[in-house]
Amino acid sequence: MSAPAGDAVRVRVPATSANLGPAFDCAGLALARHDVLEFSTAAGGLEVVMTGEGAHSLPADESHLVVRAFRAACDRLGWRPSGLRVVAENTIPQGRGMGSSAAAVVAGIVGAWALCPDVEDVDLDAALGLATEMEGHPDNVAPCLLGGATLSWTTPGGARAERLAVHPDVVPVVLVPPGTLSTHVARSLLPELVPHADAVFNASRAALLTHALTTAPALLLDATDDRLHQRQRAAAMPDTLAVLERLRAAGHAAVVSGAGPSVLVLARRLDGEVGEEPGAVRTVADLTPQGWAVLPLDVDAGGAAVLDRGVQVSSR
Repeated sequence: MSAPAGDAVRVRVPATSANLGPAFDCAGLALARHDVLEFSTAAGGLEVVMTGEGAHSLPADESHLVVRAFRAACDRLGWRPSGLRVVAENTIPQGRGMGSSAAAVVAGIVGAWALCPDVEDVDLDAALGLATEMEGHPDNVAPCLLGGATLSWTTPGGARAERLAVHPDVVPVVLVPPGTLSTHVARSLLPELVPHADAVFNASRAALLTHALTTAPALLLDATDDRLHQRQRAAAMPDTLAVLERLRAAGHAAVVSGAGPSVLVLARRLDGEVGEEPGAVRTVADLTPQGWAVLPLDVDAGGAAVLDRGVQVSSR
């Protein structure tokens, strides 16, 4: 069944940071920096219009990741519009470890669900499953869909995720270098086997991370320590690892954001601090190299959102 020509929805999706140090491929955080995309049906053909990040480098045809995700979701839903127009306003940096590909996948899937005339809301479980199939792992797509911090895992029945409410004193700061890094290249540097002691170390820190994020931010420095994947990728991003080590030596809970090369700092608001910019953010900025962007960002608590239409993203 096809949607009537002229129907339109707008979808907003947040940036994300995955891994959060020790919880490799398992944890993620939604950040208040967004891409907003409008999907509308048309009489025929495909039109993709982009502004902002990636506007001059991303394809504007069926190979665009948003379009591929939209088509995949249409196949699952058993419908397809005769024509499609996508207008994307992108603010999430591309190739910087801030979940730009996950945002594209989630936007396409949610857009298809919202535009489909045969459904009343977005099925988050089905959307998470399809997004994970397309991305290969759920660590970025889960927070993009659900908001907040998420823990995600896969089962024989598909991907699962649970949302965590982040403590209000946690202030994410993303440090974005001028260069990019392919996720494929970054993952290719990881060893197939790791020492048992390192696996135990990361398991303990990943467990502590949940408590630190939600209840005890003072423990975030210990809770974000990692032995499995960050230093192993140093050859691909030596400047990132140098910044990471400098920040951690100064007491800041810094991690590689996703596959890099950006750095995420989980700064925290100290007792008695008021105002929008805690002192920790200014200290982090002072330790950041010239040429890097310093982005203090709120946690996005809501995740993917359908705008300008009565369709709702269903709760789980």
